[in-house]
Formats: sequence, structure tokens, C-alpha cells
Amino acid sequence: MKFPCIVFFAIIFATAVSAEIHTETVEYHHGDIVLEGYLAYDDALSGKRPGVLVIHEWTGINDYTKSRVRQLAELGYIVFAGDIYGKGIRPQTSEDAARQATIYRSDRALMRARAKAGLDWLKNHDLTDPHRTAAIGYCFGGGTVLELARSGAELGGVVSFHGNLDTPDPIDAKQIKAKVLVLHGADDPHVSEEQIAAFFEEMRAAGVDWQMVFYGGAVHSFTNPGSGDDPSRGVAYNTNADRRSWEAMKGFFAELFE
Repeated sequence: MKFPCIVFFAIIFATAVSAEIHTETVEYHHGDIVLEGYLAYDDALSGKRPGVLVIHEWTGINDYTKSRVRQLAELGYIVFAGDIYGKGIRPQTSEDAARQATIYRSDRALMRARAKAGLDWLKNHDLTDPHRTAAIGYCFGGGTVLELARSGAELGGVVSFHGNLDTPDPIDAKQIKAKVLVLHGADDPHVSEEQIAAFFEEMRAAGVDWQMVFYGGAVHSFTNPGSGDDPSRGVAYNTNADRRSWEAMKGFFAELFE
């Protein structure tokens, strides 16, 4: 009767060992600008693995961003949160966040270059398989990974969670090499129907391999529990949309990295 107990504890031990997530803060550069990203991977795994770049919301890299990075690392990826704003620039108010986001939304070339700096750092890591990479982003970050794709970046796919869809140069979609998945709140007041229609036309005209999923009852920032629970504000957490969008991303990655 002792043998089953031994097996049980061996299973528990093996599970614990398989979830040794290594995390670290990483300084890197875009030209002379110092950036500060966040890296995570399962230290119990060996060898190269697919890499996922994560781009933050308009408040910069914070605890929420880091939690998503660790979640992805638990799935077996090497994951890097790229820093668009720069070391030490972490807006604490909506006003400050809006000012920072506007800098990059007004200069898409700079936005793309900052995202590319993070992707390059990730691809050059010893544990990353540079031929199997993807990028995901939340809100501001969702729009950023779409711009990264429009720049012609070499990566397998991008996923936008409740991100903006607009771009000043829709013709650039012809440069997209990645598959595109957009996960969107059907009641998001921050993305107009005109913007959605323009995105449809942009993807179709460029012949992009793209998907868009709408979540009924979900508004902006539906994946972040810190967004509150009042959809009438236009920003709110939605448990079902959060869970379903995460599963959609996992299925997308399974297709990319099979």
C-alpha cells in the first residue's frame, strides 16, 4: 500500500519542478535610449523554445504585464515584456499615460522601432528559437504589435487584446508576414465601427492571414482585473472574455508553433 503514496508524491514533486519560472528585469537599448524589459521562462525545461514578445498597456510595464509574462512562461515559452517608453517611465495617472501613449501613436515609426528593439533582444536570447516567435499586446500594446506586423517584422504571428486598430498608412499591411489575431470587446466604445471597418478593408486588401473575435458584453481593457467591474465607464474587466480570449490565443499559438 505504500507504493501508490510514493507515486503520488513523485507526481507532486515533478509538477513542482516543472514550474520553476525564472524572472528577471533586463536593461537593453534602442539607440541611446535605455529600456527596461521583463523576462520569464521555465528553468526546468531545456533547449530552445518559441519566444513571445509582450507589449504593455498605456501605463507601461507593471504588475499586470508581469503576470501575463509569467503565465506565458508557464506554457513553455520564453517571454519578454518589451519597454516602449524607456527605463523609469511608468505613468501613474491616466493623464500621464495618455501623454506617453500619444508620443508613440503620433510617431508610428518610433513605435515600430521600439517594439522591434524588444523583438530583436528576445530573438537573440540563447533559449529562443528565432524562427518561432510571436508578439502580443494589450490596449496600447495591441495597437503596437499590429504596427510591428505592418513594419514587415519577421515573426510568426501577432495577437491584439482590446487594442486600437487604426494606422496612418494602411498600405503598409502589404508588408505583413505574420498571421494576425485580434481579440476585441464587441461593446468597446474606444474603437469606432469606422475603425473596425477600415481594419477589415486593410487586411483584405493586403491578403493578410487574419482573424478577429468579438466578445459580447465586453468593453475596453476586458482582460485586466484592475479595470473595475462597471462596463458603463467603457473600461471594465470581463471574466468570460478574459478566459475565452486567452484560450483563443493558446489555440493560435498551437497553430503557429506546431
